[in-house]
Amino acid sequence: MKIKLGVIFGGVSVEHEVSIITAIQAMNNIDNQKYEIIPIYIDKNGIWYSGAMLRDIKIYSDMELLKRYAKEVVLYKRDNEFVLQNKKGILRRDITTLDLCFPIMHGTKGEDGNLQGYLETVGIPYCESDTYAAVVGQDKVFMKQIWKESGVPVVKFDWFFDTDFNKNPEKIIERLEKIQYPLIVKPARLGSSVGIKVCKNSQELREAIVEAINYDTKILVEEVVENLKEVNISVLGNYQKQAVSVIEEVGSSNEFLTYEDKYRGGKGKAPSKGMASAKRIIPANISDALTKEIEDIAVKAYRSLNSSGVVRIDFLIDTKNEKVYANEINSIPGSLSFYLWNKTDKEYPELLDDVLNIAIRDFKNKNSKTYSFDTNILSDFNNKNMKGVKGIKK
Repeated sequence: MKIKLGVIFGGVSVEHEVSIITAIQAMNNIDNQKYEIIPIYIDKNGIWYSGAMLRDIKIYSDMELLKRYAKEVVLYKRDNEFVLQNKKGILRRDITTLDLCFPIMHGTKGEDGNLQGYLETVGIPYCESDTYAAVVGQDKVFMKQIWKESGVPVVKFDWFFDTDFNKNPEKIIERLEKIQYPLIVKPARLGSSVGIKVCKNSQELREAIVEAINYDTKILVEEVVENLKEVNISVLGNYQKQAVSVIEEVGSSNEFLTYEDKYRGGKGKAPSKGMASAKRIIPANISDALTKEIEDIAVKAYRSLNSSGVVRIDFLIDTKNEKVYANEINSIPGSLSFYLWNKTDKEYPELLDDVLNIAIRDFKNKNSKTYSFDTNILSDFNNKNMKGVKGIKK
């Protein structure tokens, strides 16, 4: 019997379209002999839809057509089954049951722990990092604080809330300038290089902060690594066991890898292959010693956040001083980093099968732990104990 797999994608974040690309790539490579794939698309208003047509990327060019034929759905638990039900109509009909969910959503409300928390509440097993790892993996401030404490090398950084800046911008600017220019400004909880700018003076810094505040309430500012080489590596596994992919060197004509570089193959190009369309050199042109150092740091960074499934960790290298810094982790990376594993002799269907098997093992392991007790402390309460509580009659 096939495992019924709900693939959840889309979402309300600015990375909505990127999520669609990644999910369709994955659905086209999941083993159809083992899994019955049920696409679950979340539109930009947070409405859930399901239907076979959602596996065709062309349907997303006509949202009215999509909403006419796809069914609006909800997911809930009933009698130890996870049910996908048609949301509309007087008689809400069950569409199917699910055994496992695969969230393939980037950014806000998908990769940041919100969706994972909902799936935890429903009780359904799901792939990739859990709520805790998703939260700290999406919040670059939390991430760097944990990494720094764990001995993972990171660049100098500072952070603040939008209200701090709005209340006293001069004080924030003065504090940030102690790191020294050039600086890079980032919304703390977005991905895909959205809202990121490099600044060389106080005017540029002020403008970049104002721009970043459009995307997030929490802003991260870091020193820019000189003589920069950007490399990425993927890690697969859980807290017990980890494997690393080949390392890629990412090329860009910009000061950092932009959204255009990652998903449009450069300015003016149509989106096609997600992160697989970015310019890259695989394997990266670095020494064996540097390769080993990055692999070791990547595993340490992965375990310190208690990540699970497949992630991508981005690194910055100061080529002059041969210093390596962990930049950020992508808990649900663009294209699920399949292009890195292809070069590590693991084809995409095998990678996806590994991710799904890890999720099942993690769920079984989690269920073996004790989270509550059968005893009910309220059973010993009587009216005497409840004296003074409003609404209790003598």
